[in-house]
Amino acid sequence: MIGRKNILFLFDVDGTLTKPRQVISNDLKEFLLNKVKPRVFIGLVSGSDYPKIVEQMGGEHVTNQFDYVFCENGVVHYSNGELKSSESILNFIGEKTLQSVINFSLGYMSQLELPAKRGNFIEFRSSMINMCPVGRSCSQAERDEFSKFDMEHKIRAKFVEALQAKFSETKLKFALGGQISVDVFPEGWDKTYCLQHVANENFDEIHFFGDKTMPGGNDYEIYNDERTISHKVISAEDTHNQLRQILNINI
Repeated sequence: MIGRKNILFLFDVDGTLTKPRQVISNDLKEFLLNKVKPRVFIGLVSGSDYPKIVEQMGGEHVTNQFDYVFCENGVVHYSNGELKSSESILNFIGEKTLQSVINFSLGYMSQLELPAKRGNFIEFRSSMINMCPVGRSCSQAERDEFSKFDMEHKIRAKFVEALQAKFSETKLKFALGGQISVDVFPEGWDKTYCLQHVANENFDEIHFFGDKTMPGGNDYEIYNDERTISHKVISAEDTHNQLRQILNINI
């Protein structure tokens, strides 16, 4: 697109462009596509898989307008709507280790007493395993209830500590994922993984916007990477406001 600066803006999804597992607002969507994209290149980087990102962006017709979509931390890579590459955690760690992690996690979560428990506690993705103590089939109210309970009792943080202790000899990392889950992935397969896909583009600057930037959060590594200029946000509204200030858009 003529006139765009040679700069890339990368956005986390949950808590940055949307409320957790919710759809992006029309105002922010239109702002990104009509005000931000004409000025810089734009991309998404999320721990979620492609169908979830599409759902949260409001459909493929929206998702495909982003220059880059890095699913599962960038291990699955789309550009302008076209799948460019993907890797497999199964091929990387093998079935034996994979089952050990799953079996241990199911046992650990079975001992937790929470405000609610539903279904879909483990989700196998191409690049990672997503563990959810409350169950991903929980309602929005149950999700919010667990999130509040987790902030007080550190359910996921303690789960991460247990996983780290149990599997310290493996090349796996464990991080808080989104609002209610824990992500398990090979070392180096955090969100910095996506940066290799744009290394040859020679961007003058790469800006990253994310909310889970604390140690143990799934934005921590890319937020602190020397290749990025990073912006901590606390909500989609905050992202919107910071973009206005950075790009000097007074609307």
